[in-house]
Amino acid sequence: MANTYTNAKLDLTSTSVTTLYTCAASTTAIVKSILVSEDSGNADTLTLTLTSGSDVYSICKTKSIGANGTTELLTAPLVVQASEILKVTAATANRLHVIASILEIT
Repeated sequence: MANTYTNAKLDLTSTSVTTLYTCAASTTAIVKSILVSEDSGNADTLTLTLTSGSDVYSICKTKSIGANGTTELLTAPLVVQASEILKVTAATANRLHVIASILEIT
């Protein structure tokens, strides 16, 4: 078993559903942290989901992020299984940055 530490980063430049991280085949990922930073001086909201096959699960629904603030979305590590996808959606374009800290186990 190999352990690889990595991160996934996004500058949410649109209001479209955007893939933050896709867990590779034959891999389990432990997401330790998902930080969201607002950089425009305007409060905003964000939605975080986990897609597994055709099913979509809400992790954070319309989570408020304060103006010029940083928010941790997770209160405990999140296990993501092979082929599952973390996706984020910003309410407003060009305001939010997202960084996930991930341990991949193969």
